[in-house]
Amino acid sequence: MPIYEYSCQECRKRNSFLVMNPRHPTSIVCRHCGSLKLERLLSRFSAPQSEESRLESLADPANLGGLDESDPRTVARLMKKMDEEMGEDPSDVEAMLDQPGNDEGQPDHSDSF
Repeated sequence: MPIYEYSCQECRKRNSFLVMNPRHPTSIVCRHCGSLKLERLLSRFSAPQSEESRLESLADPANLGGLDESDPRTVARLMKKMDEEMGEDPSDVEAMLDQPGNDEGQPDHSDSF
């Protein structure tokens, strides 16, 4: 069941609708102004990548530009990008970025024994 995008000819805002039968769409009304004058747009689409191609794109040296291995924030940003690319939850990395004491590039050992 595709989602189609329409542009309102009255207010020029974009609307998205789940359309069960594209040949006979139900009454499509602008959610912003209530107009019936909507024009269907060509929507962007994405093609799923295999795990192998995602890993290859992460290993591309062009993606490592600006990586400073001595800066924990830079490394954490790379880790976050890798987590997102692999479908993992990057909240652990975000928590590390938000930790106080990491601003000068020094590790925070407050939880060490």
